[in-house]
Amino acid sequence: MQLRGTGVGAGIAIGPVLRMADPLPEPSELTSDRSPQDEWVRGREALAATAADLAARGATAGGTAKDVLEAQALMAADPSLGTEVENRVMAGATAERAVFEAFAGYRDLLTGMGGYLAERAADLDDVSQRVRAHLAGVPAPGVPSPGHPFVLVARDLSPADTATLDLAQVSAVVTVDGGPTSHTAILAREKSLVAVVGVASAWSLADGDRVIVDAGRDTVVAAPTPDELTDAEHRIAERAATAAAPIEPGRLSDGTPVPLLANLGSADGAAEAVRLGAEGVGLFRTEFLFLDADRAPTVDEQRSEYVRLLEAFPGRKVVVRVLDAGADKPLSFVNDDAEPNPALGLRGIRALRAAEPVLRDQLTALAQAEAETSAELQVMAPMVATVEETRYFADLAHELGIRVAGVMVETPAAALIADRVLAIAEFASIGTNDLTQYTMAADRLLGTVAGLQDPWHPAVLRLIGEVGAAGAKAGKSVGVCGEAAADPLLAVVLVGLGVTSLSMSPSAIADVRASLLGYDRADAERLARAALAAEGAAEARQAVRIAVEAPSA
Repeated sequence: MQLRGTGVGAGIAIGPVLRMADPLPEPSELTSDRSPQDEWVRGREALAATAADLAARGATAGGTAKDVLEAQALMAADPSLGTEVENRVMAGATAERAVFEAFAGYRDLLTGMGGYLAERAADLDDVSQRVRAHLAGVPAPGVPSPGHPFVLVARDLSPADTATLDLAQVSAVVTVDGGPTSHTAILAREKSLVAVVGVASAWSLADGDRVIVDAGRDTVVAAPTPDELTDAEHRIAERAATAAAPIEPGRLSDGTPVPLLANLGSADGAAEAVRLGAEGVGLFRTEFLFLDADRAPTVDEQRSEYVRLLEAFPGRKVVVRVLDAGADKPLSFVNDDAEPNPALGLRGIRALRAAEPVLRDQLTALAQAEAETSAELQVMAPMVATVEETRYFADLAHELGIRVAGVMVETPAAALIADRVLAIAEFASIGTNDLTQYTMAADRLLGTVAGLQDPWHPAVLRLIGEVGAAGAKAGKSVGVCGEAAADPLLAVVLVGLGVTSLSMSPSAIADVRASLLGYDRADAERLARAALAAEGAAEARQAVRIAVEAPSA
C-alpha cells in the first residue's frame, strides 16, 4: 500500500514505524491547593528551566536549528508571558493552567496575524507543552528513544524535536501535516534526513509496521513486497555510491554548466558548505546580525563578519542579500508599526528605504569587505516589485562601492516585468518560497494551506520561466535560491525554464548534482514543457516522472 505526501530530497529508508506520543492534555481548571506565591515560584522556575533547556539544545544543534531554538528560548523567557502566568496564578489558577491559558492567548492572537507571527504561534504550543511537562515532572512530549533505528511518524514535529533528532536512531520522518517549506522539511533537508511530509493517511500506520520511506517518489510504502524491498535497497546503495563519488562542478550531461551554490545563514557554515561541494554562495542571509538587537550593527561590526564569509570562498561567487526586515523578521529600528497583514506590508526593500541609513551602512560594510578579499561579491535586494525599486537599489549600491547589484524575484510583479527589471539589475535570484506564497495566495507558514505552498505548481513555474527567458535575452544570470532548488527532479525542470544556477542547503548538493548529470539541455526543456502543461502541482510532478520514462523525441 502506498501513502502519498511531499518528499524532502531524494533519500530512501526502510524501517519499523514508531509513532510519536500525543501532546499533553489540557490541564484542569480547578483552583490550586497551594498558595498563589508557591504556584508562581513553580511557574517561574519551570519557565526559566525550559528557556535554559531550549537554549542548550540550540547550542548543540547549530545551523538553522540554533536560530529556531534560540527564538523558542526567548519565548519561554518573555517577561510579558511571565506576567500573564503570574496574574493567572495570583487569581487562583494552578501554574499548569496559568501557563496553558497564557500561551494559548498569545497563540490565538498571533495566529490571526499570519506570516512570521503565525509561525511563532505554532512554536508557542511547543514551548507551552515543555513548560507544563516540567511542572508535572514528566518528559516533554517528543521523539521516542527505543534504542534501535526506526521511522518516526508524527502529526508534525516541533523545531526543538526536529533540530535534535538522533540520526543514529531516526532513519526517516513521516508527518501528517506540513508542506515543502515547513520547519520540518527545511530542517530535515539541512540534516540530510529522509522525510515525507503532508502524508494525510500516515496516522493509519501502527507501531512496528515495516515501511519504505521514499522521498524521491513522494511515497511511504506500507507492508512492502520482497521486490519493493529489493528495489529500495538497490537505490539506497546507488545513493551511497553517488555520495562517495568525487565532487565535480554542477553540470548537465551535455556539459552545460549549472553552478551549485549554498544557502547560508552565517559564516559558521562556510567550511561545511565547501566540504559538501558548494561552488560558492547563492544566498547569504544577513539577518543574524540584526535580529534580537535594539539597534543596527555598525559598519565595522558588519564588515568583520562579511570578511569572514568572503575569505572562505576565494575567487568564487558569493551572493549576499541585504537585510530582509519586516513580515517574518520584524525589527524595531527598521519598522515597529503594527500591521494587520505584515506579509503584504513594509518589508524587504520597502522597509530598507524607510530606514535608509541602515541600508547605507550595510552596503558600505559589504563594499569594504569585498575590497579586503578575492571573492566575487554580488549583492541583492529582497522583495522587489517595481522597476523603480530596482533602480533605487542598483544606483545606491553602485554609489556606495558595490560592483554587482541584483534583485530577488519573490513577487509575481517582478517576475512579470523581469525584462524591465533585468534591464537595470545585473542579475536576478528567484526566491521560490515567497514567490509561491504570493502566487498562490497561501501563507507559507500556515499549515491549513500547506498543500498550496508547492513550487511545482504550473503558475509558479510559468513565472520562473518568464524570468529565465528575460535573463537569457538580456545575457544576465538567473538563479534560484528557494527550497525548490534542493528538489533533485525540480532542479532539472528549473534549468529547463532558463535558470542558470541553483542555491540550496549544502546537504542537498550531492543529490542535485547527480540528478542534473542524468539529463541534457533538450531533456531539461522537455521536462519543463511537461510540467507547464499540467493542471496543478501534483499533476506536474507526475507528468515529469512520466516524461522521464518516455524516450526523447
